[in-house]
Amino acid sequence: MPASPSTARVINDRLALRLLQQEGPLTAGRLKQLTGLSRPTVADLVERLGAAGLIEVVGEAGERRRGPNAKVYGIVADRAHLAALDVRTEGVAVAVADLVGRVLAEASVPIAGDAGTGPALEQAVTLVERVVKEAGAERLHTVGIGAPGLVDPSSGELRDSTGLPEWHRRLVATLQERLPDAGVSVENETNLAALAEQRDGVARDRDTFVLLWLGHGTGAAVVLDGELRRGASGGTGEIGFLPVPGTAALPTSTDCEGGFHSLAAAAAVVELAAECGIPAESSEVGVVRAAVDVVRGAVAQVGQREAESLAGPAPAAAFLDALADRLAVGVASVVAILDPGCVVLGGEVGQAGGAELAARVQDRIARMTPLPTEVRTTVLGGGAVLRGALLTARDRAQEELFEPGGMGRPDGGQGSSSPPPGRSVGLSRPWR
Repeated sequence: MPASPSTARVINDRLALRLLQQEGPLTAGRLKQLTGLSRPTVADLVERLGAAGLIEVVGEAGERRRGPNAKVYGIVADRAHLAALDVRTEGVAVAVADLVGRVLAEASVPIAGDAGTGPALEQAVTLVERVVKEAGAERLHTVGIGAPGLVDPSSGELRDSTGLPEWHRRLVATLQERLPDAGVSVENETNLAALAEQRDGVARDRDTFVLLWLGHGTGAAVVLDGELRRGASGGTGEIGFLPVPGTAALPTSTDCEGGFHSLAAAAAVVELAAECGIPAESSEVGVVRAAVDVVRGAVAQVGQREAESLAGPAPAAAFLDALADRLAVGVASVVAILDPGCVVLGGEVGQAGGAELAARVQDRIARMTPLPTEVRTTVLGGGAVLRGALLTARDRAQEELFEPGGMGRPDGGQGSSSPPPGRSVGLSRPWR
């Protein structure tokens, strides 16, 4: 059956808004070309979306032409403000952006392990409020959080995990209390990193890939046919618990020591470097920074020796070979089960290893499995989590504001009361 006039208008409006999201500011003529709609229909929807406060004139077309230049329309960026949080065991980073994802302010704060739940929560929430103020935002529409641990796929809540601070689990509820008008969602940090790599990073050309997170701990995100796979309990990719050879024990249901974590987490990387004659310079910088420094230093030394055509073994090369051997154990297990065709070495350590480490891992995988697998290195590093949280918050805000019920109201359909039940906590679904 043909759509009613009102339904057709909604469809056309959403199509135009989606194009403005994907392509950026456009002229009415360009919208006509991309949508296939008639000139009068495009003129009507431009007027309608402008009256609703969703789009505005942001400039004029630059091409020379007879008559006046064509107006260029874009999404009203300050229609809503968003916050993204990257929550780690040792601190939190916050970014505040407008509706098109432009970062207006960002900051981070370390949180000591012995800070206590109440003080830690106060530090995190105070940081959010400060960054919001620095961004010039009156209030937040949506908050996206990336955190380590399991996120329950049915409730969207961060599950209790041994070894993770209690303030992580209570952060969502505390933010909702302090920011009653905002929708707050939490997602596993590695999943958000994979989203960022697929949208803005090294996996833009891949619908199927696995991201292996290498930082304070280890994790993996699985994207198959463009969709993130979370599993029945939200635990897909908990590769730290993978039993592997080369450890003194087996992991347990409450402790990943003895699993792949013991081979590839930051502390294990630092210990491996010391065994190869490359001790970390200082333990005061933190274990992740120490791991990054030894890996980056080893890569630089290998490059220098190759440039100078020096022969013979070097501690740096031996260390990178040993680290690649360890990583290949986890990567080969993932490849044997999923056959993703592409594995991204993510996180701070993956970025430090760069192409040098990725090539070593790929060479070992080629010898261990008949399944062709390209190993790439992240271009976003540790910042991928915050970027993924921001992309997710933007997706959620735009989906709500661009719904028919949210169009034409300055508050996006929220009114002055707190968000309706079900909006405060949930998994982040949009991916493409």
